[in-house]
Amino acid sequence: MHVFSNPVGAGSLWFDNLSTADGTPVAYDPQARAFVPMPPFCVNRDVIGCNWIASEQGAFCRSCAMTALAPDMSTHNAIHNWALTEAAKRWVLDNLGRWHWFRPEDPGVRPVFHMLGEGPTPVAMGHADGVVTISVAEADEVLRTTRREALEEPYRTMIGHMRHEISHMLWWRLSLRADFLDAFRSVFGDERADYVAALQRHYSAGPPIDWKQNHLTTYASSHPHEDWAETAAHLLHLTDIADSVVSAGFSSSGLPRPDWDPYSEPNAERLISVAVSVIMGINHVNRSMGLPDIYPFVLSDAAHRKLVFVHDWLRRGAQGR
Repeated sequence: MHVFSNPVGAGSLWFDNLSTADGTPVAYDPQARAFVPMPPFCVNRDVIGCNWIASEQGAFCRSCAMTALAPDMSTHNAIHNWALTEAAKRWVLDNLGRWHWFRPEDPGVRPVFHMLGEGPTPVAMGHADGVVTISVAEADEVLRTTRREALEEPYRTMIGHMRHEISHMLWWRLSLRADFLDAFRSVFGDERADYVAALQRHYSAGPPIDWKQNHLTTYASSHPHEDWAETAAHLLHLTDIADSVVSAGFSSSGLPRPDWDPYSEPNAERLISVAVSVIMGINHVNRSMGLPDIYPFVLSDAAHRKLVFVHDWLRRGAQGR
């Protein structure tokens, strides 16, 4: 993610800022990829702290307009959790916008989001026919950590959830192309295999013994659909980590040049190599404070090939170049 210029003075702005250091209200224009100091602001600004601009006064921003269902406000911490969930959505949509997904120039269908609170029964997150369902309750760190530990996952965040579930939607969009499915099946396997049975087998018997040789995560080994979603999410992790390192002004011998743009990099092998190089350094810094690695994964040769495949298709963009 970029570090942005202050439109009304000195200093920088971060992606989630609502105002400058001196208190001037600002909002993010996702089309210009810049902050502006004037309305119209998103109508959700005062409700959930949305900091994007709208097309007109009293309207939703591009991101909030994709949310068809908001959580029941009577559920615990609904507004707080919804605000954090929408912030994660804006981050991921802006990442994907670097490859022209879901921007005005994208001729395809946009995702529709159902942001649901939880009662006694957990919400099943997922994607179906362009609708992405997200549990806003997972924005609660205690609940999310409890589930991460129960599932023995090394990583679980709202940005991670968004990247994974939106990646399912991206697969659905790409599957409408005549040239995608055969190429996909040659790398990930046949997604027509029974999905429900595959997940039941995964949760009852666990991953195959050799999962690390072929997949990024245990969940990716459950079915080709989940392998794609996990791999695409990880490609977004790697690309955005590298972009954030460059934007923050960090130097590294692994960076091609100071102004290198990972989202414009056509060579997936180069992108992955650079990202892994800087990640190893950041993981080392985190350990100095007793913190977990920011990217606690190992890339096998097979996972590496899948990342290259996903990069090729996602970087072509929504226009299918």
